[in-house]
Order: sequence, then structure tokens, then C-alpha cells
Amino acid sequence: NLVVERIDDLKTITTLEPEHLMTLHCVQCNTVLADSLGVCGELKCMDCVMCMRVTNDVVVSGALESVHKGEMANCICSNLKCRSCNSVVGKRIHAAPSHLVATRSVFLLNKAKMSCYILDSSSMVKASSLSFELKPLQETVDEVRQECEQQL
Repeated sequence: NLVVERIDDLKTITTLEPEHLMTLHCVQCNTVLADSLGVCGELKCMDCVMCMRVTNDVVVSGALESVHKGEMANCICSNLKCRSCNSVVGKRIHAAPSHLVATRSVFLLNKAKMSCYILDSSSMVKASSLSFELKPLQETVDEVRQECEQQL
């Protein structure tokens, strides 16, 4: 599965928008791990993309790990591995303190372990060069309402 790297015509993407459809790939072997439709945000303190769903090529390790240091202190989690090359690509938190409660049961894919294929520009870029922060829902609703009112 050869992915051609084309960065020359890439437009800068500052935030994840619906028109920027992309697939998230393992940086080691280019296996597709997820797509932008499953992304639900970014956890900057851990440099991770939060995903509601991933492909079947992401394997949740059966072993539970108790973390005692760093941002994930007092968390119980499992490693996420790429099925093709067996490299660790992220974490899944099963139990967490209150400041990380929003991360429970979502897939946390490490940006350093991924590259992104942006469909509209046919470009492969490092995930670390992109922001996966999503606009608040109310802001999006207000924009759609304003567009509809302008058309009337």
C-alpha cells in the first residue's frame, strides 16, 4: 500500500473542518487507523487526537496499565497497536481522574505516530503539523443559521 507524499501544493489547515476529509495512517507502515469523520477533538496535553471510532486495524491491548506519572497519572489504560506492524499508536483510557473524564472510552491516537492523507489535495502530512480542535457546536449552528437567513 504505497502512499505518495505530496506536500508542494498543500494549503495550510488550521482547524479540522468537514471539507478537510482525511485518513489517519500509522507512520510506520501507512495502515489506515481512522478517518476525520471519527475525530472528536484533540488532547493537547498528551499530543493525541481523540477518536470515537477507529478501523479494525487498531488493536486494543488486553493488558491494563496503571499510570502513576505525568498527564495520565492515576489512569488505567490499554495500549492501542497497529495490527500490521504491531507498533503502539495510542492509548484507550478505561478509568481516569475528573480532569480526564472526557477521554474515557475514546481512542487517543498519538499524533507523533500518525500521518494524514488529505483527500482534497492528495497530500500526506505529519499529524503533528495539524490541529484537530473542533469548533463548538453552537458556533457551527449560528453559522448555518446566518447562511440560511442570507439566502431568504
